[in-house]
Amino acid sequence: MLMPSIFGENLFDDFFNFPSGSFAADSMDLMKTDVKENADSYEIMMNLPGVKKEDVKAELKQGYLTIHANSESSSEEKDEEGRYIRRERHAGSCSRSFYVGEAVTEEDIKAKFEDGTLKMVIPKKEQQPAVEKKKYIAIEG
Repeated sequence: MLMPSIFGENLFDDFFNFPSGSFAADSMDLMKTDVKENADSYEIMMNLPGVKKEDVKAELKQGYLTIHANSESSSEEKDEEGRYIRRERHAGSCSRSFYVGEAVTEEDIKAKFEDGTLKMVIPKKEQQPAVEKKKYIAIEG
């Protein structure tokens, strides 16, 4: 015997899968990343489905490139009289970091966000060895 469902395929499926239900399945696709190495650069392709361009921030600090994404969504279902049958809201944020080296600057990185995919090109730069300066102590006399 099938039970009537107001939430999905089956009321008990929604109840027993509760925190790992549809929200977890949607969030598993967030920030999936492909890193490709070219001769002179690296390409990062990151999936950010449902995230708007203005909600994505990239920061370079101490050789680490960190990408932050925020997401908000809501859905409502009402009956004929305008009463709520179901209301759901979701808000979340996530971030990923990659070490790109301290020689890379913000101006070197090219980024483009299109159709829920962030593409970044980071040039390969060799870390310049610090030149040791000899310091002598003045000897009087």
